[in-house]
Amino acid sequence: MNNQQQKWLYLLLLSFVWGSSFILMKKALIDLTPVQVGALRMLVAGVVLLAFGFKSLKQIKRKHYKYIFYTALLGTFFPVFLFAFAVNGIDSSIASILNSLTPFNTFIFGVLAFGLKFKKEQLVGIVIGLVGTVVLIVKGADLNPNQNYWFTLLVVIASIGYALNVNLVKKYLSDVSALSIVTGNFLLLVIPALIVLYFSDFFQTIEFTESKTSALGYVAVLAIFGTGIAKVFYNKMVHLASPIFASSVTYLIPIVAVFWGILDGEELSLIQLLAGLIILLGVYLLNRSK
Repeated sequence: MNNQQQKWLYLLLLSFVWGSSFILMKKALIDLTPVQVGALRMLVAGVVLLAFGFKSLKQIKRKHYKYIFYTALLGTFFPVFLFAFAVNGIDSSIASILNSLTPFNTFIFGVLAFGLKFKKEQLVGIVIGLVGTVVLIVKGADLNPNQNYWFTLLVVIASIGYALNVNLVKKYLSDVSALSIVTGNFLLLVIPALIVLYFSDFFQTIEFTESKTSALGYVAVLAIFGTGIAKVFYNKMVHLASPIFASSVTYLIPIVAVFWGILDGEELSLIQLLAGLIILLGVYLLNRSK
């Protein structure tokens, strides 16, 4: 399989895995707090990755650890908590659609901080995407007055973290294997995740009821597949493709997430669906004109 085929395979796999992660978070949050979901997600993924990828840490040189630290914070630590709080406050399908802002932020920060070449035509894609975002949030607030749509800002902040992460990986860690990067990330995150989990009162209040056990199961699947394995695939794709192509996994994530959300009884108006398509159109134009 050549590089072109590999990057598209990774794109499809990641779309399904990450598209399903929103409904898994929603189910886990029934019996766990957002802080507990975020900390457990990192802890479980970290243990699994360190067990299987510990030898790969030899590839990381001292000069790399600064960027391993930055990508750990921006690409994993902050986003897992931000998304857990966001999904606790708004529908999982809305959060997934707003995650489509990642390519815009990847492009913007790529231009401002990482020397990515800029074309004026790409502003059209950015403006279209932002219009779709505003419509999605405003109409969502009208349709679901019981939900606090200020939580959408958490998704926007997380997408900025993802954007900085992908640019850092592409520019400063392209000579390090994907498994080494992710294992290095979680080497730095396991202890902080354990500390956060301890202070969340998880160990003091844990009761293995049927619903609690189900919630822990959802977190385990989310951590192993949605955080651990998916991160390895994503960094492999970053090595094979441009940062904007890699962040374009958000083209397909909302399709999977909205499908799960509708099955779970979430409501989406026609205008919201159109707003989501507008965002994806903007992302497509941004990527097409690069």
